[in-house]
Amino acid sequence: MQPDVHAAAESIRSDQQDIYAVIDLGSNSFHMLMVKVVGGSVQVIGRVKRKVRLAAGLNDNLVLSRRAMKRGWECLALFAERLQDIPPQNVRIVGTATLRLARNVKTFLHDAEHILGHPIRVISGDEEARIIYQGVAHTSSCEQNRLVIDIGGASTEIIVGQGVQPLKLSSLHMGCVTFLDAYFADAQLSEENFAAAIAAAEQVLAPVADEFNALGWQVAVGASGTVQAMQEILIAQGMDETITLPRLEGIMQQAVICGRQDQLSIIGLAQERKQVFPSGLAVLIALFRSLHIKGMTLSGGALREGVLYSMLPQLQGTDVRQHTINSLMVRYHIDQQHASRVSDMALSLANQVASRWMLTGFDGLSLLHGAALLHELGLLIEYKNHHHHGGYIISHSDLPGFTRAQQQLLMALVHNHRADINRELIAKQTMTSVLLTVRLTRILRLAVVLSMRRRHEALPNVSVSGKGEQLILQLPAGWLDQHPLMRAELEQEVQYQQAAGWELELR
Repeated sequence: MQPDVHAAAESIRSDQQDIYAVIDLGSNSFHMLMVKVVGGSVQVIGRVKRKVRLAAGLNDNLVLSRRAMKRGWECLALFAERLQDIPPQNVRIVGTATLRLARNVKTFLHDAEHILGHPIRVISGDEEARIIYQGVAHTSSCEQNRLVIDIGGASTEIIVGQGVQPLKLSSLHMGCVTFLDAYFADAQLSEENFAAAIAAAEQVLAPVADEFNALGWQVAVGASGTVQAMQEILIAQGMDETITLPRLEGIMQQAVICGRQDQLSIIGLAQERKQVFPSGLAVLIALFRSLHIKGMTLSGGALREGVLYSMLPQLQGTDVRQHTINSLMVRYHIDQQHASRVSDMALSLANQVASRWMLTGFDGLSLLHGAALLHELGLLIEYKNHHHHGGYIISHSDLPGFTRAQQQLLMALVHNHRADINRELIAKQTMTSVLLTVRLTRILRLAVVLSMRRRHEALPNVSVSGKGEQLILQLPAGWLDQHPLMRAELEQEVQYQQAAGWELELR
């Protein structure tokens, strides 16, 4: 007797109700993201990316070539296998700029939907921009107005928003694939080709630039492979992760020196990114010039994450970063009451020196709060090196709400919250200055020691002051004499900080 294949498939799907998949049919690459919702947070369980360069098959009459379609169908056949066990209601597939433009899009969609077994929704440019912003908002916490840039294969989306709400958005007809074919078709990486591509991008930006500049955004983030490639180059060449116009122009000069596309060799540039790198760089330079961007970092998500969170109403309108922290605290059985006690002490100390030490930049206080809540993350493994275990867990986990650089800073704080201080780990930070990392580390360490009795009523009434990098910890009169163990621990902490070159005084 033949088994009921349909019933078996339904049984498998019923066990996968908390698994979701999003497919993004982009103009340069097709992406598939798969996640599992665990403890109120999103856990990535799979990512698949294939370069399809769909936009390269679009001719002047906006007809998509059969060859480009075939590349797309072959990629989707790979994706289809992974979708078989996921409930249909947990799958979303969207198409972007090239599929918006192609006059014969129905031909592509007919076979694509047959291959996938799911409908494909081709979204408008404005809707794409809105979803991109939601993806950024749900994966990278920020309280300030921010400018979001996403350079795709055939379109570039620009959005200004605050919190989870976009204030202004625009989708422009320029991308790394279309500009590659238009301005670097001869494969020459000449100053003339770059200048022509940048000028063309600035012309596309001209009608909207003033409106975006007038909104007064404070933070700029990029959500595309182009921005990621630039950041990887900067870090590989010994700089921090902040992208600036002078740095982009320096990278352009490195490309010009290479001379030709097939000879392109820049430290930190991945092989898979080389093909559309020059055109993406030109568009990004134009964006920096036209929108007067001083610095840009990489976001934690974009279109795929925006589509994903639209399927997860229970996670919408919430602090994704706090959701992630709460999920880790539950998963690793952290004493939440004590974690909050340490966090309160750390923030109390930090607020006393925040203006002098400039701790509010780069989400410094928020990351100090997160590190304090997670400082005992590694206790589930063992006590002696639990700070090392905690740092390792943070470094090797997917943390929605944190950019990769924020994750590295969080890891360094947790790793260094007790015992010997790893100065090399602090020096490797790419998010911000080593000085800010040092300051946050010193405050967290003091908060941990002062909270060591794990009772609220045992916390001393302390204050911190000092000049320059000196810290003076002021305790109530006679308190140290009444608490000899705490005195010994604080004196040991003075020794740890002095060994690292940091001046700490007890009074």
